[in-house]
Amino acid sequence: MYELPFHRNRLWGGWFTSGIFRAQSGFPLSIIQGFQVWGGSALLGIGSGAIPTGTIPDAEVNGGVVGSGGIGTSGDPARNGTGLNIFRDPQSVFNGVRRLELANDTRTGRGVFRGFGLSALFPVSTTMNIRTTHPSPWRTLRYAALIGLLAGSAAFESRPVSAQTPDIAGRWEGAVQLPGTELKIQVELSRAASAWSGTIDIPAQGARGLALGDVIVQGTALSFTLPGVPGTPAFKGTLAPDGASISGTFTQAGQTFPFKLQRKADPSASAASSLAGFDEFVQSAMKSWNVPGLAVAIVKDGTVVMARGYGLRNIQANLPVTPDTIFAIGSSTKAFTTMAMGMLVEEGKLAWDEPVTKYLPKFALKDEVAGKRMTPRDLVTHRSGLPRHDLVWYNAKLSRPELVASLPYLEPNEDFREKFQYQNLMFLTAGHLTAEVAGTSWEDVIRTRILDPVGMKNSNFAVGESQKGRDFATPYTFSEKKALDIPFRVIDAMGPAGSINSSVNDMAKWLQLNLGGGAIGGKRIVAARQVQDMHRPQMVIQTFPGLFEDPEVQQPSYGLGWIIESYRGKKRVHHGGAIDGFIAQVSMLPDDGIGVVVLSNLGGNPLPDIIARHASDRLLGLEPIDWNGRSLKRRDVGEKASASAKKAAGEERKTGTKPAHTLGEYAGEYVHPAYGSVTVARAGEGLTARFHDLPMRLTHWHFETFRADVEEKSLSELKLFFQFLTDAQGEVDRLTVPLEPSVQPITFKKLPPARLTDAGFLRQLAGEYAMADNPAFKMAVTLNGSTLSLSLPGQPPLELEPAHGTTFNVKGLSGFNARFVVETGKPPLLKLIQPNGVFTLARVSS
Repeated sequence: MYELPFHRNRLWGGWFTSGIFRAQSGFPLSIIQGFQVWGGSALLGIGSGAIPTGTIPDAEVNGGVVGSGGIGTSGDPARNGTGLNIFRDPQSVFNGVRRLELANDTRTGRGVFRGFGLSALFPVSTTMNIRTTHPSPWRTLRYAALIGLLAGSAAFESRPVSAQTPDIAGRWEGAVQLPGTELKIQVELSRAASAWSGTIDIPAQGARGLALGDVIVQGTALSFTLPGVPGTPAFKGTLAPDGASISGTFTQAGQTFPFKLQRKADPSASAASSLAGFDEFVQSAMKSWNVPGLAVAIVKDGTVVMARGYGLRNIQANLPVTPDTIFAIGSSTKAFTTMAMGMLVEEGKLAWDEPVTKYLPKFALKDEVAGKRMTPRDLVTHRSGLPRHDLVWYNAKLSRPELVASLPYLEPNEDFREKFQYQNLMFLTAGHLTAEVAGTSWEDVIRTRILDPVGMKNSNFAVGESQKGRDFATPYTFSEKKALDIPFRVIDAMGPAGSINSSVNDMAKWLQLNLGGGAIGGKRIVAARQVQDMHRPQMVIQTFPGLFEDPEVQQPSYGLGWIIESYRGKKRVHHGGAIDGFIAQVSMLPDDGIGVVVLSNLGGNPLPDIIARHASDRLLGLEPIDWNGRSLKRRDVGEKASASAKKAAGEERKTGTKPAHTLGEYAGEYVHPAYGSVTVARAGEGLTARFHDLPMRLTHWHFETFRADVEEKSLSELKLFFQFLTDAQGEVDRLTVPLEPSVQPITFKKLPPARLTDAGFLRQLAGEYAMADNPAFKMAVTLNGSTLSLSLPGQPPLELEPAHGTTFNVKGLSGFNARFVVETGKPPLLKLIQPNGVFTLARVSS
């Protein structure tokens, strides 16, 4: 006898491939509503029911189920069922049994449901007596039922039916008991419609988000497998009566071990107590760093437990930050690029350790060995041998292919794979490679493969796109003791290295995807092994700003788009992002299911990482550390040192000097094949310069050195020194600027005047010239297109390369020049300047 309430349940006589069924019931019809009593459900079956359904409100009694197959009669001729067709509801029997077990109406009643089934394979007859009770003095009723279950299937053997089976969905943590040790596991179970699915994490083996196979939940029984794992691992367990644990056996390669899982507490509830007082901390810290606006999202065990905005996204308009406010996330973009690459690796379109030239044949570096051996993995682990060289791309109007083409002109400062050196241009190349392999743009790859499937609908790839929305943060810099708004920095071409803009609501999903080992909401986005590779150390970090200041942070290394470190004894995976007016931090403690993202709209502040550490400590239950206090002390020390350095800046200046040339002689355009051009112009009594559209004011410092002050307020602290150089003839022909501190100053060569490539001007220089002191010696100056050449009797022509003024260099001969002297009304003179003297020739015919 089993306790069973009845309400809106379904009772079957049986379910077979084919069979004959008959159902009878004698329920007190006045208390039963919404019943469905079916004589049979089969591909081909015959059944009958004996309840006059007209007397049961909302009831349905069928002899055979129309739509599932069957021919039958019921107590109500209007509900007679007929049908012979393909079975359309393979889950009907499971739903029926489950609903029987989970019934929740405590009204009393009595009746008998009897059924007999004869399978085409096995004859089966099963009887179950069912009684429901209610503390009512006027009625005691009993029910009995005969239910035929699927013949020969151990998965559906008869078992007692409980009044309330606890929901088995959710997160479970525990271990498999192995000889002498235990293997910790975490299992996530979910149900969509009537199908069950799940994932498993095995931290000790670096496995996260592995999809479960053959997940079967029948009453309190649970079983699942691990597809693709050698030894056919399988779990079979039973849910405890209180629903708090699952115990059973784990089998692999013929060996069996016990396991037990405990239901993980609601992460939102546990996080709420851990984060008590968190808002006050954030608001206080924001004041100490003068941060206008900030947003935080926290994920715990796959659940977003917080998504909140603080302060203002726009000071002038007094607009608050919300969880949907869009910020630039800067270099936190890099992990999106590496995840997309991992997807292409899984598809066989890309290999992490094949040469880049296999996919980009024109790829090259100045270090030829590095260029030939560079792999996609090398591109995204900062071991190319190149320092940052960021001013190649910063504010430049260059395309991705143009930036990749500039790489052979950049000086390395370390051997290939020798040392970690953060390098944005390599990540730009990785994104360009990704687009080429995928046959589309990098933006399209990220959007269609990551953002859209994950549900990050509020994210984009350009600050211009952010400003079209209604909820975006304005960038600020701290100057003159207040936050000043600055222009948005357009870095679209550098997209793969840092152009994504997002909100904490969207970035929380990114955290869930990574913490879920490449799966989110039961949906796999990328293979778990690719995420494991991304979160695995690839390159030791010897030096990096901010990573070596605290003893609690040890062994930093770089993965694929992530920094990995030991944080207070825990594995931490994180990456910051910085672009003008914005700082971001995306941080995870994978083994503890903790993720924190912090976005802010003030450049040059460490608060996002401070908050990420503070939140992590709270959720881990660790002794608090005053991360904010430590950083404030460092700031104070740094500011004092900086002030002292500024005061001492002029001590090395040589006073009493003056430029060697008139200011006009410095004017012109100077070029470098990778860094582009610097234009110097005369402006009143001084000079101005422009580099990548950044205006600068040049102040004479000493001798041929000028100090350049960038006039844009976001870069007001940037001080550069221009040094002009002359050739052997005393002409200004070069300019050096220390744009990359770890290599020699970048040399820009002065372009010749435009007229030296103007065919109209050059035509008047062509002709036959004779030496003044020896008229018998003659040579010809010929013009081919816009190029002049010298022709000596019996010798091949010598091409002239434009230099300056009206001077040309003789191509291929160092120290040999040709200077034309042009005076109105007189034939031009040609001066051949050689190491052994200067020879003058006059034109004798044109």
